[in-house]
Amino acid sequence: MKFAGGRSVDRKKRKSGLLEELQSADRPISASALAGEFGVSRQIIVGDIAILRAEGHKITATPRGYILPKETGLPVCQIACKHDASQIQEELNAIVDCGGSLVDVIVEHPLYGELVGNLQISNRMEAEDFVNRVRDSKAAPLSMLTDGIHLHTISCKKPESFDRIREKLRELGILLS
Repeated sequence: MKFAGGRSVDRKKRKSGLLEELQSADRPISASALAGEFGVSRQIIVGDIAILRAEGHKITATPRGYILPKETGLPVCQIACKHDASQIQEELNAIVDCGGSLVDVIVEHPLYGELVGNLQISNRMEAEDFVNRVRDSKAAPLSMLTDGIHLHTISCKKPESFDRIREKLRELGILLS
C-alpha cells in the first residue's frame, strides 16, 4: 500500500497498511522506511507497531527493522555457545556457512529471566551488518550480560546442517558442551 506524496493517513488505515507492508515483505523493514512510506514520524510507526503487537499480531523487531515472521516449516534447534565479543563474526559466519539461519539469541538474566534478541541472520552480509551495528552502536550484545554464555535458535533446510554447525562451533571453541 503506497502513500505517495508523504501524506499522512489516519491511524486505522495506517495500521492496516503497515500489516499489508509487513505481510508482503521478505526482509525486515526499518521504522524510518515505514515512516517515510506513510508520511509520519518514526515514533508514530513505533507506537503503531506496539499497538498492533498488543492486538495480537506477531510482529518481530530485528536489528534491521520489523518483520512479520512467516511459518517456514523448517526444522529448528537450539545450541549453547560461549565466547567473547571478538568471536561474534566468526560464530555467525560459521553458522550461516554451514547452512543455518540464526533466528535469535537467548540469555538467562538473573533479574529478568530469559531475554531474547531477534536476529534473522541468514548470510554473511547480514552477519557483517550485525557486527558493524554492534561496533557502531557501542551497545553490548546480550551474551555479554552472561559472561558470553547464550543460546541460539537456528533453522536449517537440511537436518544434517545442524551437525555441521555443531562440529564447526566445537572446532572454534565456541560450542558450550
